[in-house]
Amino acid sequence: MKSLFIKSLDNTPKIRVLEFLIEGRELDYSISDIAEGAEIGRTTLFRAFDDLVKSGVIVPTRQIGNAKLFRLNKSNSFVRKMVELFDEVIMKKRVGV
Repeated sequence: MKSLFIKSLDNTPKIRVLEFLIEGRELDYSISDIAEGAEIGRTTLFRAFDDLVKSGVIVPTRQIGNAKLFRLNKSNSFVRKMVELFDEVIMKKRVGV
């Protein structure tokens, strides 16, 4: 079932990646983890990923072996607004508004 966040914005790979990273905003993830968590294929993720990195929405954090890890860039103004929207949508759903 699609979340209210995805229903509100659209069911695109970028929105699915954003939702996954916003939910786990305190952690960093490998590309495989992001694809699995966003429920999209790696090929689909790669099509959206470069845009998200170039626009500063996602930033690299560290490397473990061959795996490069990424996280949401919480200092990006667009990301801050998306987090606010996500939190508001989720809170309304939990409260039942």
